[in-house]
Amino acid sequence: MAQKKPFVLRLDPELLKAVEKWAADEFRSTNGQLEWLISKALKEAGRLKPK
Repeated sequence: MAQKKPFVLRLDPELLKAVEKWAADEFRSTNGQLEWLISKALKEAGRLKPK
């Protein structure tokens, strides 16, 4: 498995608050929720092949 690469992400505070709540509702970390969202969007756009 590839090692994850850290990076800085700046978000509007209200956007971050909404993501944090969504993550908590689904028992995920905020980072896990963002990774899931990005992965899903990339797959739906045909820019990431499904595993």
